[in-house]
Amino acid sequence: MPKPNYQFEKRQREQEKKKKKAEKAQRKAAATEGTPPNVASEVLLETSNSGQGSVPL
Repeated sequence: MPKPNYQFEKRQREQEKKKKKAEKAQRKAAATEGTPPNVASEVLLETSNSGQGSVPL
């Protein structure tokens, strides 16, 4: 029975995380690109306060 290659598995997980993070950043940039600056900042504030409810501005 061959030994498990833990480094390969870890590298695969890290690549998946990196890919997911890049996709999320791309979606976020596309979403804020089409909105006015003040609305985009509100969207970013709401996403950064996840779990705490929205903060009225």
